[in-house]
Amino acid sequence: MAPAPSGFDTTTSFDRNVLGLPLVERADADGRELVIADESGELHIRLPDEQAARRPAVLLPIDSMAELRLEVALHLVRRLGDQRIGLLPAALRLTSFQRRRLIQLLHAFDVHDLGGGPRDVAAKVLASDHAQRRSVEWKDSHARRKATRLVHDSITLVERGYLKLLCGL
Repeated sequence: MAPAPSGFDTTTSFDRNVLGLPLVERADADGRELVIADESGELHIRLPDEQAARRPAVLLPIDSMAELRLEVALHLVRRLGDQRIGLLPAALRLTSFQRRRLIQLLHAFDVHDLGGGPRDVAAKVLASDHAQRRSVEWKDSHARRKATRLVHDSITLVERGYLKLLCGL
């Protein structure tokens, strides 16, 4: 948020009470940051000064994420106006399949990070009995291929691949 330029008749001030209690509230040299959550999701708000709270305006960079930022800004405006709001934009919500896959990837990374190999990932993450088979059978197993892919994808996710989540996958 930023203070509205002079000449704009702002009718709404930034009222924290309308938004609810913040999960996080920090102050630093650049202003205040609030993280507010409800059933529709989290809102991260930065207020550079009190003028921005009294005469709020949304500063919206026009970049590849502009449309998504615009949806989130509209979400904030509706909440400040105490209007009924829906869920966060679809691009920011995970499907149940995506959620399960991310949990699986993080679990696979933990196993790999502790020194486990594809057999360990197959046994612990995929709960596959193929991990107990002899080497010849394990080599041609679909569980081996899936566990190897999980390890590879989990390393990619942890090494900055998670940033794609912020762009709406």
